[in-house]
Amino acid sequence: MIIQSENPALEVHDLTVSYDKKPVLWGVDFTIPKGALCGVIGPNGAGKSTLIKAIMQLIDIDSGYIKLFDRELDAVRKKVSYVPQRESVDWDFPASVMDVVLMGRYANLGLFKSPRKADKEAALKALELVGMESFRKRQISQLSGGQQQRIFLARSLTQNADMYLLDEPFAGVDAATEKAIVEILKNLADEGKTIIVVHHNLQSVENYFDWVLLLNLRLIASGPTKKVFTPALLEETYGGKLTLLAEVSELVKKGEFKAREKH
Repeated sequence: MIIQSENPALEVHDLTVSYDKKPVLWGVDFTIPKGALCGVIGPNGAGKSTLIKAIMQLIDIDSGYIKLFDRELDAVRKKVSYVPQRESVDWDFPASVMDVVLMGRYANLGLFKSPRKADKEAALKALELVGMESFRKRQISQLSGGQQQRIFLARSLTQNADMYLLDEPFAGVDAATEKAIVEILKNLADEGKTIIVVHHNLQSVENYFDWVLLLNLRLIASGPTKKVFTPALLEETYGGKLTLLAEVSELVKKGEFKAREKH
């Protein structure tokens, strides 16, 4: 089931991506409406991170095209913010929390220009939103995994983008950090921002997202969570793997999706 949206924030058409001539994404075709909080769901190796990287032009694609706000990425890059997986970053790089968050303003500063007062104020506001203002002078290498993830989100927020792409922002973070990040993302969506999140915890999908992509090499489903996050489509998404995830199997068997309790 693939439900298309009119005047989408993101349009992906016939996207195919291969690594070493082996397809990772095959003929993926979907749209996401403006203001959606969208979860990209699927088993390990399904191509979720590859999809995000393809949207950001971080990898080459074999076929298809991608449009953001009906334009190519280069034309709207300042409107798009990307938060990669925490594991892909060198956290030993000698930089303070404030330095990292200010990096989100560089696209608006221009080459060799120093941050202005307004940039520093935006960075402080973002740190306050993620509850990290008191850590602004700390070296990023001294932070916990959850704190580092909050800093990455703060950097993203300083861009004041219209679309945010987050690759597994909840991986390795504590319950309090996850709850704080979800609330921020929901507020951004309420403001009309489009949020796309690679996510792996099926129990929280219904509570977190209003739009879902189910992905496993090809696109299984795309649409409002209530319509596509179903036992049958989940089984199709995960059942192609040799080992059916126990979590999915149990959910499908019960025919229920209990949201994880808030802490």
